[in-house]
Amino acid sequence: MIARPLTARRIDGPAPALLLVLAVLWLAILIGAPLATVLVEAFAKGAEAFFAAFKEPDALAAIRLTLLVAAIAVPLNAAFGLAAAWSIAKFSFRGKTALLTLIDLPLSLSPVVSGLVWVLLFGARGWFGHALDEAGIKVIFAVPGIVLGTIVVTVPLIARELIPLMTEQGADEELAAVSLGAGGWTVFRRVTLPNIRWALLHGVLLCNARAMGEFGAVSVVSGHIRGLTDTLPLHVEALYNDYDFVGAFAAASLLAGLAVVTLVAKTVLEQLIRAGARTSDSQERAAA
Repeated sequence: MIARPLTARRIDGPAPALLLVLAVLWLAILIGAPLATVLVEAFAKGAEAFFAAFKEPDALAAIRLTLLVAAIAVPLNAAFGLAAAWSIAKFSFRGKTALLTLIDLPLSLSPVVSGLVWVLLFGARGWFGHALDEAGIKVIFAVPGIVLGTIVVTVPLIARELIPLMTEQGADEELAAVSLGAGGWTVFRRVTLPNIRWALLHGVLLCNARAMGEFGAVSVVSGHIRGLTDTLPLHVEALYNDYDFVGAFAAASLLAGLAVVTLVAKTVLEQLIRAGARTSDSQERAAA
């Protein structure tokens, strides 16, 4: 008996429409309602009070620190993700499975544990805390600790975007370029990077969004020093605990806006990736 290939078949009746309505309602409850609540509470006392919340010195300091941490953590994770994906996808070596496990480890750990690790290492009673104090270097309850905590929880995002794609692409194009006399940097810049640019940007977007919104790990290592070590998520918590609901929800609306922008950019990138894949397929068929 010859097996027939599976084909998509349209399902008639009310079932598809009912499932769509249920999905939309579920998303409205889980996402739409909280976002609407944030905006309503943020403008509860008018637009003047909303914008005044961002003029406070502590709010400005939290925004600057959030942007600074993301500006440090995202490029470092991008560099590591590129190196790790290149190594795993293009080469065979001992310890590859262990490296993949280590990359995935932060996804299975609580962010609080990720922050606690740095406290145990660099805190006042940590393994290296005394030596750092004598050298005048402050890691915990300072910007370096916040950056380290953020890097740990975001390190898998870019690498995990690149590894499947680079594994699927293989190393044939790179080997061909090397055989023609191209150097390592030329191969990366002219061959590898153009093939992974959209996936890299996709991973950078996700990493940036997570870095700016990280709470658990940063909460452990920051010390909650207002105006110095409070990032925007910690600033939201501090204002809410002080019953400054307008300020808290105004800051939260900024984070929500950044998340929406990230999702829009992510959708656009996915459409560009699909369009590029269709173009490549068309070119291959035309060449054949």
